[in-house]
Amino acid sequence: MCGIKAELANPTVETPGKGYIVPNVDLPPLCSSRFRPGPPGEQAQAASQFIADVIESSGVIQTEDLCIDRGKLCWVLYCDMMCLDYDGNLLDACIVALLAALKNTRLPEVTFNTETSAPEVNSEKRQGLCIRKHPVATSFCIFDDSILIVDPTAEEESLATAQLTVVTDEEDRLCSVHKPGGTSMSGQKLQECISRATARQREIQKLIDKVAHSVKMEQ
Repeated sequence: MCGIKAELANPTVETPGKGYIVPNVDLPPLCSSRFRPGPPGEQAQAASQFIADVIESSGVIQTEDLCIDRGKLCWVLYCDMMCLDYDGNLLDACIVALLAALKNTRLPEVTFNTETSAPEVNSEKRQGLCIRKHPVATSFCIFDDSILIVDPTAEEESLATAQLTVVTDEEDRLCSVHKPGGTSMSGQKLQECISRATARQREIQKLIDKVAHSVKMEQ
C-alpha cells in the first residue's frame, strides 16, 4: 500500500528550482513475524534507498515540475509504502504501488503571493502529476548461476545463492540494476534477466494503466 502526502516547503539554496520526493518503506510486525516494532530495520532502510535511487535514475517525475515559484515555494511529496503481507519480492511490489499512487495523485493549484509572501491554495482546481516514465522492477533469485526464479517468495529468497532486481521503463531503458551481494553472475545470465524484465515491464504497465483508468471512470 502506498500513500502520497504533499506539503508546501521552501526549495534549497542549491536547487532553487526543484521540489523533493521522499520515499519511505515501512515493514511493520503486522506483515510478518520476522519484523519487530521500533525504528526502521536494515531491510526497510535499504528498500527506501533503492526506491529513492530508482526515482532519480528513471526520471519518473522531474523534481523541476514540483517547483511552484523558483527559490520561494515548492511541493514535497512524501511517498509512504507499507507492507501488509510480507512473502518476498518487496522491491517489485513497492515500485508498482508507488507508480500507481503517483498516477492517482491530484495536487491543488497553488500560487505565491509576492505582496504577502504567502502561498494561496485553490482546492477547487486540481491537476495530476506529470508522470514522465513508467519504471517497473523485476526481481530474480539465482541458484548456482543456473536456475532463475522470477518473483521469488520469502522462502526462495532465503535459499538463493544470489538475488537481482532489474528496473526498466517503457522505452526499454535500463534504469537500475540492484544486486545485494551473493555469488557472481555470468554476463549471459544477466542479459537474460534484463530481457525478461523488459518484457514484464510492458505487462505491468498495462495492468497499472487499466486499473488507473477504471478508478478514473468511477470518480
